Amino acid sequence: MTKVALIKGPRSLETVYKALSLIEGLDELFRNALKVLIKVNFITIKTYETGVTTDPLVVEAIINQAKRYTNKIFVVESNATTTNADKAFHVTGMDKMCERTGIEFLNLSKEKNKIQLAIPNAEVLHKIEVPEVVKDAAIISAAKLKPHNETGVTLGMKNMFGLLPDKLKAKFHMQNINKVIVDVNTILKPSLVVIDGFYALEGPGPVSGTPVKMDVIIAGRDPVATDSVGCRIMGIDPNEIYHVRRAYEKGLGEIEKIEVVGEKIETVARKFRRI
Repeated sequence: MTKVALIKGPRSLETVYKALSLIEGLDELFRNALKVLIKVNFITIKTYETGVTTDPLVVEAIINQAKRYTNKIFVVESNATTTNADKAFHVTGMDKMCERTGIEFLNLSKEKNKIQLAIPNAEVLHKIEVPEVVKDAAIISAAKLKPHNETGVTLGMKNMFGLLPDKLKAKFHMQNINKVIVDVNTILKPSLVVIDGFYALEGPGPVSGTPVKMDVIIAGRDPVATDSVGCRIMGIDPNEIYHVRRAYEKGLGEIEKIEVVGEKIETVARKFRRI
């Protein structure tokens, strides 16, 4: 049975630390990592309290934990169709946090060296081209707790879609974005998912909606299980989310056999307004 940490507490480093402390094997993960990439959500230049982008404080807590074992840590994101990741890096305040902690930000869309990765048992993408920096990296998906008008939710697995460096990502949406998410997570499965729910978003998402102060952090090594807990906190059955269910069917993680440690889901859950 896989474990997922669920912690309710005020927006603070300590709340994130508490969630991370419940994750088994985290010290070993950081100790053995050749490099750590923290993938944030910069779909827009809106700041964390809007419920749309990753809170710099959450990323800082992850950095502080990883720095106990390694200095090869990078915060990463790629350009989106309507958003420049470099601009979002500055507007969201992530730049000040990285400067304070001495961590470099990489815009994956600007990385020159690329590699091709073949995807076994692919849904739609038989291979992808990604920046070479992702090779042999421990990738942490620092996601946001929010719905998505096309994929149902955008949590840890959907956040990994941003590792694709292409700015014009509409082509992937046209190929069935849910299946693309499964393919990306098949070959680039995150080593850790941390979902920032200090401020979440309800409404159509992933940019439009109303912020909700939830004061929760969800964390786990199993991306399917962690996203499943995130779904249930929003009042959504994870079996209804194609990319979550399909990833489970393909053996990428658990949907039902989950031990939630910390808080109980029912004590923090609320029915999120969606579309």
